[in-house]
Amino acid sequence: MLNQELLRETLETANLECWERERTATPVRAFAVRLHATGCSLRETKEILRLFGVERSHQAIFQWVHRVSDSVGDPPTAKPSRVAVDETAIKINGEWSWLYAAIDIETKLILDVALFGRHGTDPAAAFLHGLREKHDLSETVFLVDGYGYQTALARLGLSGRLDYVDRNLIEKWFHTLKMRVDRFHNSWVGSRASVRGWFEQFVHYYNHQRPHQSLDGQTPAGEVLN
Repeated sequence: MLNQELLRETLETANLECWERERTATPVRAFAVRLHATGCSLRETKEILRLFGVERSHQAIFQWVHRVSDSVGDPPTAKPSRVAVDETAIKINGEWSWLYAAIDIETKLILDVALFGRHGTDPAAAFLHGLREKHDLSETVFLVDGYGYQTALARLGLSGRLDYVDRNLIEKWFHTLKMRVDRFHNSWVGSRASVRGWFEQFVHYYNHQRPHQSLDGQTPAGEVLN
């Protein structure tokens, strides 16, 4: 049986402006995007739609997903006390890139993600600078796993310390992300912009739609806004 929450969220997104001038009915497109966000690959989503008598290519579903990702907003502004930050390698068109991400330890909110062509102190500093533009980091302590991050933090006048326990939360998030990626991509094929759009759409799902048991069933965005 289809999850009632999934159907409710489908109807709530049915009037997004990004759906205008599409030949496929809006609830169908919204439903497909929700299926993809909750764990189905593009091809699995295509087969589920076929069960409902809707024949669309996985490329068309890909376009629906990224049209929604272009329409979603940033996570709510936060004032975190502890933030774990790290990067992970992502292969795009056979070449390695690095995805940087930061998570609020208390609310589980993904504060930001960014894709870079290399890793090291300079990309870390650039990522932290962008993070500071979006959130109030005046009382934040960053939990990091290397001295390169400490150098980047010092450049920006931010506080941080080495931590190999609490910061595991960001490692768990990367694991969740890569489980999704491995369902339909061993190596991303396409532009960096399209890959970045998928990550942003997944972050929106994680922050706004995916409930956390540790937050008493609340979403990270809901926890911040409350």
